[in-house]
Amino acid sequence: MSAPASSTTAALALIADDMREVDKVIAARLSSSVALVGEVAHYIIQAGGKRLRPALLLLMCGALECLDVRRYNLAAVVEFIHTATLLHDDVVDGSTLRRGHATANENFGNPASVLVGDFLYSRAFQMMVQTGDMRVMEILADATNVIAEGEVQQLVNTHDASLTEAGYLEVIRSKTAKLFEASARLAAVLAGSSASVEQACAAYGQALGTAFQVIDDALDYEGDVHEMGKNIGDDLREGKMTLPLIIAMQRGTEEQRALLRRVIETGSTDELAAVAGVVHATDAMSATRAAAQAQAQLAVQALSVLPANSHTKALLQLAAQLLERRV
Repeated sequence: MSAPASSTTAALALIADDMREVDKVIAARLSSSVALVGEVAHYIIQAGGKRLRPALLLLMCGALECLDVRRYNLAAVVEFIHTATLLHDDVVDGSTLRRGHATANENFGNPASVLVGDFLYSRAFQMMVQTGDMRVMEILADATNVIAEGEVQQLVNTHDASLTEAGYLEVIRSKTAKLFEASARLAAVLAGSSASVEQACAAYGQALGTAFQVIDDALDYEGDVHEMGKNIGDDLREGKMTLPLIIAMQRGTEEQRALLRRVIETGSTDELAAVAGVVHATDAMSATRAAAQAQAQLAVQALSVLPANSHTKALLQLAAQLLERRV
C-alpha cells in the first residue's frame, strides 16, 4: 500500500539520506548462514512499497529535531516487523499477488514464508535489545503482541456478515495502525519528548494508520489489479467484512443484504460485480472515504504540538492528501 505520489515523494525526499542509512542496516542484518532465509527476506523487502512505517519514524524524528543515530536501527526494526507480518498474512490469506509481484509463499511455498517471517521477528528483537532502552523494547514488544492479537481476531471475524463498524475498527487499529503508532511513538522516545508530545505522536500514527487501512479496503471495490498490484476481490474471497461492506449491509435492501451475507459467508467471488454494484448503489464508498477523512483530520490535529518545520509539514501533507490515494 502507498500514499499519494505527490505527498509521499515530497516527504521521502526530506529523509532520502536517512533512508539510505536504514537500507544499509537492513542489508547488513538480513545476513544469515542459511541461504534461503536471505533469499526470501530480500525478495519481499525489495518487492516494492514506500516503506512508510520506517519513513514515519524518520519524519517524526525530523519534526522533533532528533538526531539520535539509533533511529536507523529502529527504522529497520519496524520494517522487519512489518515484513514478517506480510509473510505470515499472505500465507494465512492464501494470497498470490502483492505489489504487482508474486507473493513469497507463491514463489517459495508456505513453510519457507512462515519460517522466514519468524526469522525476521527474532532478528527485530535482537536489534531492539541492542538499543539498551527498556522503553523502546516495551513499545515494540507491545506493538508486536497487539498486531498478533489483531491477526487472530481478524481470523475469528472471517465469514461473519454481522461484524460491526466498531469491531472492524478494533481489528485494523491492532493489525495495521499499531505499527504506525509505534513508529511515531519511538521517535518521541528517542527525542526525549514529554509524555504529552509522545502521546500526540502516537495519536498521529494511529489515526494515519487507521485511515490508510480504511482506504486500502475501499480500493478493493474500485481499484484496478494492474494499478494496485494485488488481486481485486481478495478481501471478498477471504470472507473479510471491510467497511464498504459493513456500510452497504446497513443501508441495503433486504435483497441486497441477503446477497452480501451469502457472499461473505461463502467467500465466493463469482458475484463480485454484483457486490460492487451494491456497494456503489448504497453510496458506501463515499461513507467509507468520509470515515477515512475523519481519521486523517485527527492525525492533522495531533500534530499541532510539534515544532513548525519542513518535516512536520510533510507529516501534515501525508495525512491531508491520503484520500487521493489510488494504489
